[in-house]
Amino acid sequence: MQPDDQFSRRKFLSHSGVLLAASALPLGDFPGTSSRQDEPIIDIHQHLFYHGRTDGQLIAHQKAMGVTTTVMLPAGSPVNTMSTHFGFSNGLQAHCGGNQSCYDFVQSREGGYLVAANEVPDLPHATQEVEKYLKLGAKMIAEVKFGVACDSQGMQRLFQLAAEYDVPILMHWKYEVYNYGFPRFHKMLEKYPRTRFIGHAQTWWANIDKGQQDHPWDMYPKGPVTPGGITDRYLSDYENMYGDLSAGSGLNAFTRDEAFTKDFFTRHQDKLLFGSDCADAVGHGSDCIGAQTIAVVRRLASSKNVERKLLYENAKRLLKL
Repeated sequence: MQPDDQFSRRKFLSHSGVLLAASALPLGDFPGTSSRQDEPIIDIHQHLFYHGRTDGQLIAHQKAMGVTTTVMLPAGSPVNTMSTHFGFSNGLQAHCGGNQSCYDFVQSREGGYLVAANEVPDLPHATQEVEKYLKLGAKMIAEVKFGVACDSQGMQRLFQLAAEYDVPILMHWKYEVYNYGFPRFHKMLEKYPRTRFIGHAQTWWANIDKGQQDHPWDMYPKGPVTPGGITDRYLSDYENMYGDLSAGSGLNAFTRDEAFTKDFFTRHQDKLLFGSDCADAVGHGSDCIGAQTIAVVRRLASSKNVERKLLYENAKRLLKL
């Protein structure tokens, strides 16, 4: 969740101090999402220490949303490199915990929590670090949120590793800030057909709209969606492409044109997975993006079957739970 300012890579590197971690979009309150014991929910996108949130607050937040299984996504190593914007993007730009802290947190729980693995992709030891936690049972490589080209050698080594361990890799897309080169990513989808990719964040969700290509810097576009966007095509044309519903970028995309969203959920009902990516400490109300997203899915899904796929079944299948 980042602000919707326009950035060039050069401006970002020279003026990164002006970039602030964004809060939830003020999109209004939605109906409650109290736990339904007979309807489990998998949240594929949560973080430890998210903007200072305590472990207890995280656990209470997930319970309040009705989430029964949560995947904790670690940050990469804190380093002062171009790929972390000289340290500004360390901790996923949100003070999030790394591999060991997430692993220890999950190990200390009796159930309901899983862990992913992550590392800054252009570090010499990146694949070894990620592989260490994959061998310990990590279910994903995530969240890959670094200032590198989407088809760089470091990223491709992670794509290959994901295929070898049969786990998905989740990428945070933000124009000229994280994972550069979104329009050419189809080349990676074709080169690594055994790798299952999950798209997330501003550039990913803005590009449900074909018109986004004319203003790629607009992170939270409003108004009716023009069909035929890059994201929609990636989901339709590539069996190994999936979408993470999380964050303000997802919620904005789903509420800007609800008629489009209803059809989008139906067409991609086997490709979309619920994630919250929510730093809120409560788990309900207008400040909780996760609870709002669950409510939107329940309201706009064309059937109960589609709802259950988005909130549970797709993630269960993709993560082999």
